[in-house]
Amino acid sequence: MGFIEDGRQGDVVTEAARRRTFAIISHPDAGKTTLTEKFLLYAGAVAEAGAVKARAGHRRAKSDWMALEQQRGISITSTALQFTYRDRVVNLLDTPGHRDFSEDTYRVLAAADAAIMVLDVAKGIESQTLKLFEVCRARSMPILTFLNKYDRPGRDPLELLDEIEEQIGLRPTPVTWPVGIPGDFRGVVDRRDGSFVRYSRTARGASEAIEERVDPVSASAAEGEAWHKAIETVSLLEEVGSSLDMTSFLAGESSPLFVGSALTNFGVRHLLDAVVDLAPSALPREDLAGVSRPLAAPFSGFVFKIQANMNPSHRDHVAFVRVCSGQFTRGMTVMHGQSGKPFSTKYASSLFGAERDTIDVAYPGDVVGLVNASGLNIGDALYEAEPVTFPPIATFAPELFASARPRDTGRHKQFYRGLVQLEREGVIQVLRDPEGDPMPLLAAVGAMQFEVFAYRLANEFGAEAELTAAPYKVARCTDKITAEKLRKVSGIRVLARVDGTLLALFDSPFRLQRLESDHPDWRLDHIVSAGVVP
Repeated sequence: MGFIEDGRQGDVVTEAARRRTFAIISHPDAGKTTLTEKFLLYAGAVAEAGAVKARAGHRRAKSDWMALEQQRGISITSTALQFTYRDRVVNLLDTPGHRDFSEDTYRVLAAADAAIMVLDVAKGIESQTLKLFEVCRARSMPILTFLNKYDRPGRDPLELLDEIEEQIGLRPTPVTWPVGIPGDFRGVVDRRDGSFVRYSRTARGASEAIEERVDPVSASAAEGEAWHKAIETVSLLEEVGSSLDMTSFLAGESSPLFVGSALTNFGVRHLLDAVVDLAPSALPREDLAGVSRPLAAPFSGFVFKIQANMNPSHRDHVAFVRVCSGQFTRGMTVMHGQSGKPFSTKYASSLFGAERDTIDVAYPGDVVGLVNASGLNIGDALYEAEPVTFPPIATFAPELFASARPRDTGRHKQFYRGLVQLEREGVIQVLRDPEGDPMPLLAAVGAMQFEVFAYRLANEFGAEAELTAAPYKVARCTDKITAEKLRKVSGIRVLARVDGTLLALFDSPFRLQRLESDHPDWRLDHIVSAGVVP
């Protein structure tokens, strides 16, 4: 289960230094969820693990708690998992791997201090998730890279280094380097001391891999040509200056790189140690004005995720709050920045996937689950004593659109109750016409969002939906002045989100391009800032 010292009243700055809060991002099937499970294994948070964990006759990933995730075998919602490792409190934010849920991943990245980029050694960087990697790079977020599945046939790792630098602008600096080609993985050279770490498999990868640290002379004798080729490559990396550099890593300019196989547990310990040794601890967060709020300042935090029905037996919803400053104490009364009203934190939990433990205290870097926090929304700030407003969490402009109505008109109330809840969670964007048609239009980044919307509406609210594709092809964020002009142009519709943000919908990307060319002063933005009324 999750871990925070219940009775500890230690110094806030000291406790913040013990925290490591990071997200794992990847393209689908790169092994992100498997890696998450193995981190829990090596930290002792689970006694036995594989790519999935057997429980009650079902095979399911610990972090994939939603029934649809277990049916499809993919992560479609983010999860917070807290555990201890080497006297550090680790907050692991598992994210969806599929591009269609990139908005959820973006929100999680707002709460993380670092990220692990997992790449399949056979596929490298795929276009569908390039946007997420670029977002991390644009935010100068420290990124660790893990070349996964090296126990299977794949591409030359040097080729992947070039790809990372060319496509993301992030300079990879290998810390470990493989001995053997993809599919014939002997172990890794640890460039920090030049030793060879040889791995041995365990049954189904259910327990920690057997690791043997071998001196270079013995490694040369045992591995022959594979060892010599690895050493030649390591020498080349030294010559071109591709070595670990903490300054550029923390600035988001270079990325310490590790090689392994999450399925067999090869290289997992190296990567988890790197999270503790290299990733930054919780640091002061900037407010909307760009002023850093000190860690020791009174409590503050922001909501980065809302999730309902994580535990069907409870039928409640949880607000995920990233603690930014001060000490959180369960039961404390804080101020809700958006409403200006007091907010009670009586029902607070630490999170471990869908499972919860009551939490008494938390420190900067921790994630607190506030149960039945019906008045909170994504991006909201909570604070004690000194008011604070954090920068809004941006979202992507939607790319797909559909109208929705209940199949059974007798379930009208359930349909709209579910619509409001799933909109609050960010599962789907709901657009409404402030001047006309009362029927809402659904908007999404990817088609699978519609599938999740319909699934949850039917299973959690008892209202099946009928979705009909809308003719719009592209959307841009706009303001009131531009909106008035756009309403006079054919083929364009202007709708509003619940927070007041205006979106202009175009039936053709060519119409958008023409308008941008003819009217460069009109506001047509790709990214929409949540909570900001233009």
